[in-house]
Formats: sequence, structure tokens, C-alpha cells
Amino acid sequence: MTIPTGNGPTCVFVTGASSGFGAAITRQFATAGIRVIAAARRADRLEALAEEFGDRVLPLVLDITDTQAVSRAFADLPPPFAEVDCLVNNAGLALGFDLAHLASLDNWDRMLDVNCRGLIHVTRAVLPGMVARGKGHIVSIGSFAASIPYPGGNVYGASKAFVHQFSQNLRSDLHGSGVRVTVIEPGLCGGTEFSEVRCGGDRDKAAALYSGLQPLTAGDIAESVRWVTAQPSHVNINVIEVVPVAQSVVGSQFHRVN
Repeated sequence: MTIPTGNGPTCVFVTGASSGFGAAITRQFATAGIRVIAAARRADRLEALAEEFGDRVLPLVLDITDTQAVSRAFADLPPPFAEVDCLVNNAGLALGFDLAHLASLDNWDRMLDVNCRGLIHVTRAVLPGMVARGKGHIVSIGSFAASIPYPGGNVYGASKAFVHQFSQNLRSDLHGSGVRVTVIEPGLCGGTEFSEVRCGGDRDKAAALYSGLQPLTAGDIAESVRWVTAQPSHVNINVIEVVPVAQSVVGSQFHRVN
């Protein structure tokens, strides 16, 4: 994937930056000399990123489900980082594979809080500045599950469908503002904490999901984010759906009664 030169943001706000996609996205931008506000809940991991890149990375301890904390975070950004011209809505999670009638309501609420409510609160906080400056880019990490249902996907898939539709509606709302909007929808991706969290910390169960195949990596997604943000200002990439070669869509389910 060729990244255009001379284009792209100067200051990026990345949520969920302490691991997985978020850490890889932070490194991708910081390596290119771009300032990054690395936001997440785990201070020690954020500090490690800051030590790696020096003053190009501003560590910010933030729980995006805390609406007041989100507002304060943007109000208190120091001058070198105050004009955010790219937001990467990366923070998100899946919890459990239970079928809907067996699933935990607490898990459902948590996914909605992070994947939907947290995402829209951060987006709402950054948008006024972007619109006032006539430039900016909202990049949200969705999922292949937004359009491809599977047993146990229920609220996780629905939350990512929300991310997809919210992004498309933002494009309509921001028409003529100069602000771009992209949603990136990965398929099966390994090497992160995502599946381990989904499996309740069971590493063996999580590892089994990738047995015998080569999944995407966090670096693949980080490169996709960098590429869409580096396009010329007149170009908007609406949606990228990226899956490993080992993954494709199969036919419908059928329940037959003898």
C-alpha cells in the first residue's frame, strides 16, 4: 500500500491506544513524525509509548465512557496538541460468544457503552474544532461483523453496524465542511488482546480461533488508517472492508425439520 507524501494530519487523537490496533496506529503516525495524543485507561502502557517517541506522543489516561472526562480532556489539551485534525475511534471490545437468550446483559451494556456511546462522545467533542478550521478526519474502527452476522455476534455486531451507519450519517452532516469521515472494518485479526478479552481471559480458547490460518495483524490495520488519512484533501475513503485471505463469506444457515 503506497502512502502519498505531503498529505495527512499533523495531530492525531487515538482512543484505545495502550494495546492492539491503537498502539500500532499510534506508532504508525509517530514514526512518520506526526504528533499523537494516545488515550486509554492504562497509564503504564501509555507512558511506555511516550518514552518510545518522546514529545511526539502525549499520553492521556482516559475512560471514553466518562462523558465529563472526555470533555475535560479536549478542553485541557496543551497548545502543541490542541488542534486535533484527525480522530481515530479505535477503542472497542467484544465480550462473550453466548447466544442472545443466554448472553449477559452486563456484557451487552459494556459493549454499547464503549463501542457506541464512548465513540460518539469523543467524536462530538472533537468535531466543533475541525468544522471551525475547515479540515479534519474522523476514522472509526468498525468490523466485518457490522454486515456479516454469526451466532453469538448479536450486540457486538449490532454495535459495529451502529459505527458504520453513524459514520455514513456524519458524512452527510459534514457535507461541505472539509471534514472527512472513514470507517475501517477489519475481519479476523490476531496478535492483540481482543479475542482474549472476548473469551474471558481464556488464552487457549482465544488462540484456537486462529489455529491453522494467518489472520490480519494490528500493523495491517494501522497501515490502512495511515493510508486513508494521507489521501489528498479532496479524496474521502468512505469504507474499507479488510479481511485475511483465509476468511470469506459462506452461505446462509438452514434448520431442517425431519
